[in-house]
Amino acid sequence: MGGVTALPDAARILDDAAARVDAWLDRVLPPTGTGPGRLHEAVRYSVFAGGKRLRPALALTAAAAVGTDREAACAAALPFAGALELVHTYSLIHDDLPSMDDDDLRRGRPTSHKVFGEALAILAGDALHSLAFESLLERTSDATLARRLGLDLARAAGVRGMVGGQVEDLDAMHAEPDEARLERLHRGKTAALFAAACEGGGRAGGAGPAQVEALRRFGLELGLAFQIVDDVLDETGTAASLGKTPGKDRDEGKMTYVALYGVEGARQRARARLASAVTSLATLPDGAGLEALARYVVERDR
Repeated sequence: MGGVTALPDAARILDDAAARVDAWLDRVLPPTGTGPGRLHEAVRYSVFAGGKRLRPALALTAAAAVGTDREAACAAALPFAGALELVHTYSLIHDDLPSMDDDDLRRGRPTSHKVFGEALAILAGDALHSLAFESLLERTSDATLARRLGLDLARAAGVRGMVGGQVEDLDAMHAEPDEARLERLHRGKTAALFAAACEGGGRAGGAGPAQVEALRRFGLELGLAFQIVDDVLDETGTAASLGKTPGKDRDEGKMTYVALYGVEGARQRARARLASAVTSLATLPDGAGLEALARYVVERDR
């Protein structure tokens, strides 16, 4: 797809998605003035901490890529996009806890448990997880679509996806790097939510089965590319550029693509995943926006 015509600007796609999703989340999240106030303050602190909204952007862009009416397709996908960000934010809060990654910084600010205490941080994550499904099911007008999207998101977030991958990550600490194990780990921990974002956005936009499958493959490959780049940045970035503590993966003995292949070898594999992801877009009516986001993921420096 790339090279014949100029791709859309990925930064503009992300900014537009962030504006739509942030407005949606502000409506969905309880205001801080209502009880229990400390919980709602903790929830909003993490949700509005300045994330890129990449997963929601993928969902909205996938909907637009297949929809005959782009605005209508994005509107149909918006509850799902918002639910994705709620699930993602809950996972970050829990990942940062002392019992998990024990991080002090997230998106350039103190992590939730550093500000609100460990117990409230856990509960804030729990609340976001529940609210993701409540808002998705309540605000998706098509009941059949709502059920399908809820199922896709639950599978991607649970034992067959993100949570299962996180367990694999913990079990792999200090283990000898192994290619098959590393890919299995990150297909769950990272790539499952990317795949769900793309296929779910496509469903909301009216994609047929073949297009949904193409979007799923694209998201899976992109999710793996994202994780490879994340591993590289953890090794090469700074706290200022990343908004979190660099070098922790190596210090904690995590199994990473850098540990297995080195920095340059990992970068080569990220580019290979990008190429595979872009190939999956060939059958879509308009995959340019998704390709632009994919290239941004691999070329980013933070």
